This record gives sequence, structure tokens and C-alpha cells, in this order.
Amino acid sequence: MLVDAQLDAFQREAMHIPFDPLDVPRAQFITGGRAWQMCRSGQEDPDKFGIFEWHSLYFVRGDLIRDFLALNKIEILPWDNWGLMAGPEQPLTAEDAAILDRMATLTLAGDEAFNEMRALYENESRLRMAPDWRP
Repeated sequence: MLVDAQLDAFQREAMHIPFDPLDVPRAQFITGGRAWQMCRSGQEDPDKFGIFEWHSLYFVRGDLIRDFLALNKIEILPWDNWGLMAGPEQPLTAEDAAILDRMATLTLAGDEAFNEMRALYENESRLRMAPDWRP
């Protein structure tokens, strides 16, 4: 079940949202992993993802990582950035892309991929918040 806790009654009415935000239809929400795969394959334009002036593959990358962290029971704020989320000016290396591609696959694989997802989290230091990190 998908839930959008941000959509309140005012937003639902103003934006003409036809579905219940406590049971979002799968076709009405694209997860970070799926958005990443769509953009990397050329199926979608990364600039179609985002809000206000924040959009591009960098925005999708942040959503993918936030989803990955949430599935590892680590909740962060939308503006938290470190490691692989360090900023849009940080170039994406081939190694980074390979890790992010793997993360996308794991976030979409379901519960049977949890142990592998957890191992990736534990072995990739750029996914863990530094003890002295401050927003």
C-alpha cells in the first residue's frame, strides 16, 4: 500500500486529486527506484521530476537514496544531503551510477531483497550519515 502523508484535504481539493492519499493507486506514484530506472534508460526526461527549481537526475537520485534509506529504517529530511547526495554540482561517476542502478533494482525487488539491500547499505559508507553531520 502506498500512502502520501503530505496530501491534506485542502491540497486534494485544490489540485483535484481523485484518489485517497491513504491508498494511492500504483499508477499515481512513481517510486525513486522506478524514476531512476526510467531516466537512466531514456524512457523519461529527468527534468520532468522535481519541484519548483529543483529537478533533474540529481533530484531523482536524491529520491532514490531517500527511498533506499527508508527501506533500511533510516528516515531523513528532503533537504538532507551527504555522500552520494552531496549536491547537483557533484559529478556522477560510473561507479556511482552502478551503485545507484543496483539500489534502484533492490528497492523494487520486495522483501526478498532486504538482506542484499542491507548489506549494500552497511558496505557503502557514502550512504551512511557521518556522526558529525549537521544540516
